[in-house]
Amino acid sequence: MMEDLHGPVHPSLIEDKAKHIDPIPEFHQNFWDSTIRVVQRQITLTTRDTAFLVGRSVMVILMGLLYSSVFYQFDETNAQLVMGIIFNAVLFVSLGQQAQIPMFMAAREVFYKQRRANFFRTSSFVLSNSVSQIPLGFAESLVFGSIVYWMCGYVSTIEAFLLFELMLFMTNLAMAAWFFFLSCASPDLNVANPMSMVSILFFVLFAGFVITKEQIPDYLIWIYWINPMAWSVRALAVNQYTDDSFDICVYNDVDYCASYNMTMGEYSLSTFEVPTEKFWLWYGMVFMAAAYVFFMFLSYISLEYHRFESPENVTLDNENKGNASDDYGLMRTPRSSQGGGETLVPVAPDSEKHFIPVTIAFKDLWYSVPDPANPKETIDLLKGISGYALPGTITALMGSSGAGKTTLMDVIAGRKTGGKITGQILLNGHPATDLAIRRSTGYCEQMDIHSESATIREALTFSAFLRQGADVPDSYKYDSVNECLELLDLHPIADQIIRGSSVEQMKRLTIGVELAAQPSVLFLDEPTSGLDARSAKLIMDGVRKVANTGRTVVCTIHQPSTEVFSVFDSLLLLKRGGETVFAGELGKNASEMVAYFESIDGVAKLEDNYNPATWMLEVIGAGVGNSNGDKTDFVNVFQASKQFNFLQTNLDREGVTRPSPDLPELTYGDKRAATEMTQARFLLQRFFRMYWRTASYNLTRFSLFLILGLVFGITYISAEYTSYAGINSGMGMLFCTTGFIGFISFSSVMPITSEDRLAFYRERASQTYNALWYFVGSTLVEIPYVFFGTLLFMAPYYPMVGFTGATTFFAYWVHLSMHVLWQAYFGQLMSYLLPTVEVATIFGVLLQTIFFLFCGFNPPGDSIPQGYKWLYEITPHKYSLALVASLVFGDCPSDGDGSEVGCQVMTGLPPSLPENMTVKDYLEDVFLMKHSEIWKNFGFVLGFIVVYRVLGLLTLRFVNHQKK
Repeated sequence: MMEDLHGPVHPSLIEDKAKHIDPIPEFHQNFWDSTIRVVQRQITLTTRDTAFLVGRSVMVILMGLLYSSVFYQFDETNAQLVMGIIFNAVLFVSLGQQAQIPMFMAAREVFYKQRRANFFRTSSFVLSNSVSQIPLGFAESLVFGSIVYWMCGYVSTIEAFLLFELMLFMTNLAMAAWFFFLSCASPDLNVANPMSMVSILFFVLFAGFVITKEQIPDYLIWIYWINPMAWSVRALAVNQYTDDSFDICVYNDVDYCASYNMTMGEYSLSTFEVPTEKFWLWYGMVFMAAAYVFFMFLSYISLEYHRFESPENVTLDNENKGNASDDYGLMRTPRSSQGGGETLVPVAPDSEKHFIPVTIAFKDLWYSVPDPANPKETIDLLKGISGYALPGTITALMGSSGAGKTTLMDVIAGRKTGGKITGQILLNGHPATDLAIRRSTGYCEQMDIHSESATIREALTFSAFLRQGADVPDSYKYDSVNECLELLDLHPIADQIIRGSSVEQMKRLTIGVELAAQPSVLFLDEPTSGLDARSAKLIMDGVRKVANTGRTVVCTIHQPSTEVFSVFDSLLLLKRGGETVFAGELGKNASEMVAYFESIDGVAKLEDNYNPATWMLEVIGAGVGNSNGDKTDFVNVFQASKQFNFLQTNLDREGVTRPSPDLPELTYGDKRAATEMTQARFLLQRFFRMYWRTASYNLTRFSLFLILGLVFGITYISAEYTSYAGINSGMGMLFCTTGFIGFISFSSVMPITSEDRLAFYRERASQTYNALWYFVGSTLVEIPYVFFGTLLFMAPYYPMVGFTGATTFFAYWVHLSMHVLWQAYFGQLMSYLLPTVEVATIFGVLLQTIFFLFCGFNPPGDSIPQGYKWLYEITPHKYSLALVASLVFGDCPSDGDGSEVGCQVMTGLPPSLPENMTVKDYLEDVFLMKHSEIWKNFGFVLGFIVVYRVLGLLTLRFVNHQKK
């Protein structure tokens, strides 16, 4: 064979390739068939995601009712109010689609895998996403649009209503397509979320409401004309004010033709420089349709030609250096030396070991859970299971899917959070307490969950120092880390970042992290799942070495290869329903187990060279081949066998289920091994390393803050704030900068927090540290990054927009930083509180939208209905916006020279406002923002930070979405 590989290709092989391989199409289905299948799958996935659908439904209905009740039956002559409602409606539709980014990113990962295997074309995937958005977008637009349109009091014609609904629907689809493109073009959520918020900020800033078209500098006006939100706002305004009821001169006793030389509708549109021709509505429809198609095309280009797939393990080749050949054989791993005559061989505590060898036993274990169909009844998942595992041995828990392998191990390891458990669990013959189980055992979950910004050595060191006793010298802990690296062959990659490691390396690391705690017992849940034969053998070689150190190893495994099965010393075999079929030693080459089953009438003999594990499962009806499971009651056979009597005899020995004078009870004085200061030190160190190494999170927000500072500076570089239009534009600027920079922080922090939360759950289950110190680390790590990021924003923004004064600069920077900080803490709270980042994003967007509505900008503080004043008072954004607004616009000291902006008399005031009104007066009377209340507002901001941190700590302590 090797000669054939090294020689030239034989002509017959070329002919066979041309005849048999080349005709195979790249895709097995044609375009339309595959597209239909992918569309059906996408719609199915969407309809099954009930948490997402319920969240979106609540958000749409609630915000529709809030908008319509706040602006109930508006005054048509107040163009600013009407435009504000239109602007808010379009903004809500846009923000609502941003909440789908986590779902888009998750779908992209599946697409990458299936596209590599040529399941379907990229165009089919893009089209399926487009089509699946239509029903949801239509329902959202219909419900939200109907509530807002009729309750707010838009023109009462069916044509205008249908056009309003159609425009909202087109906006919904176009914005969903835009965020889908961002998901395709971003490497991860740490980039996609902040980029999405920046794009919304650009849409908002150049939509023609916050700053009108005439106020936008000429060199930025192109953004206005390519902005989907601007086209939507313009079209909806034209739809309202070009109605025949407004195409008149006299309206509410005001002659607009005489006063302004235009009709009432034309005058209302002209206040925001909106064109008055009806065709702009149709242009808006065409533009949104074109934008939708263009964004989907960009998504196709990104998915087809530039994919952000996970990097391969860059040290894999280094691990194989020195191998004479790439060919390898699966060599047999030496079994435990205890496999001889004696069944029970006590391993005495060794002074060189930092753990006490433990025999773990369990008698008559039952585990039941409520019946989902009838909650008053229970279902027994485990039925009277008994067994034991000895130091220095590996015990396999096997059975078919649903037999209860992982359930049994979770019950023994104390990891079940629900259900009813009866029976005995013992350690060295003493009843096992929950603390003793958690302190003396290590549990390797099937999913390899780690804080991925750490190196492999750092992860092991973290576990060693926090899970070994405080009385163990540091030098011994470092020695245990090196021992783990040696046992699991991790030395060549010890200083590699965990992120990007291969599946097999992650498995070894998972075992190493538990091993570094120096446990007496090691539980492993499916350690070879998802691995090829070579990787599975490497993992089990490492597990064998661990057992040979005197530790007790219990491992669930589904259907191991012959080589892997030979590593085990003992077996506990379960049938579906949670009953024991076999328990005892396997013997050499599983001879004892094979002899037991072959002695049962009707069981076929094991064929030569056949995998005994596969044969055994087939015999009891748990395999994929022929089965005797329905013909023979293997549970009764086992209970009547000598093997069962032998199990009961061994269980009754000293040190197994009865105390032994040579084996003291495992007792621990403290809930956690490490001191409080050690926990704090290592968690702070890990958080700061994580943030430093996660460039996609911090560099992204730093870059965006700097860019936004420049964009706002350039946009408002020649702005004046003493006219009516100028101060409103200035307040719009403060609203956008304060609100959306905080929103960027909120949305950016959720992915990294949700990802690290999984590691927190695993570590909390093993009592690695107090949740308090995790909370402290997540609190302190944000502070320097937030203050530096806002400083990057302030540096170009503050002087370019015309603000002056070093003291005011410093105060503005501190206040803005505090606002961004509480937004980050709010994002962490949502990530801790809600089950997934998708649900957290939906409810986060809902709350942020409510905050935007009641922050006192649109509507202004004095225009908020009395029934909603309580919402206005508890909105955190109100106090942050009031702080910065009163700093730059509300200062007019009595002992000053009157040069401050707040002292200037406003120009261009409408008749409804008094003459000689100063900027400060306008700010106080209209927006209810007073310079004299700066310290009060600052106190409220600090209060919200404290409230969110306390809620975050309580959530970390009492909420766990990883149910078992």
